[in-house]
Amino acid sequence: MDWGIKNRLARIIKPETGHTVMLAVDHGYFLGPTSRLEEPHKTIAPLLPHADAVMLTRGILRAEVSPHTQTAIVLRVSGGSSIVGENLANEGITTSMEDAVRLNVAGVALSIFVGTKYEHQTLLNLAHLVDKGEEYGIPVLAVTAVGKELEKRDATYLALCCRIAAEIGARFVKTYYCENFEKVVKGCPVPIVIAGGPKLATEADALEIAHNAIQEGAVGVDMGRNIWQSDHPVAMIKAIRAIVHENASIKEALDILNGLKADKVKA
Repeated sequence: MDWGIKNRLARIIKPETGHTVMLAVDHGYFLGPTSRLEEPHKTIAPLLPHADAVMLTRGILRAEVSPHTQTAIVLRVSGGSSIVGENLANEGITTSMEDAVRLNVAGVALSIFVGTKYEHQTLLNLAHLVDKGEEYGIPVLAVTAVGKELEKRDATYLALCCRIAAEIGARFVKTYYCENFEKVVKGCPVPIVIAGGPKLATEADALEIAHNAIQEGAVGVDMGRNIWQSDHPVAMIKAIRAIVHENASIKEALDILNGLKADKVKA
């Protein structure tokens, strides 16, 4: 692995712990101004100091994030479909590697849709992006997205997706947490971060998923809605950090979360 890729990965996955807390705020590229991400700067700015990396598009990076930030940038570079379109899986590469270099990103991210009618297209997108990433020394994050026609997210399917992404050359992979998650990790020779997915019923549910994923081999989380759609987003990301970087239990993380909530009420 070249020095540049090693250095960029170390900005995302912290060498001190071998783990990462990524903040996903790229939802607007297909959802538009979704709830609590209508004004991106207001959502992102308070959370940025507590994230190891933030995942977003170039438009939001340029318009809404201070260039003085020390938080690593993982740039979403795939898209081309929207929530009102025919099929979200019909994606292409939307940002050149040259622009990613100009933006000084630590990594680039692209979705693959294994098992959908656009499987072939999105896997070739990944292969092309990996080629360009290796040329420029930028690691590629493959996101194992799920098309509308694929509802199941079991270990067999996710292990297939992650292994294919690694085989094509992704340096790390984002996938969903599932039952028998160890099977997914075991079959994937590159680091895995888990997606937070849609907003869960309770904050405790999100903390539990993060905890279980780390215990079962994930190197971190790339969480969005379960942080910034919380009524206490900063407290939530701090609780997630305790799980990911300090090996906190679910109870310890909940205590941190509730303590920070109480402090805010007192203030």
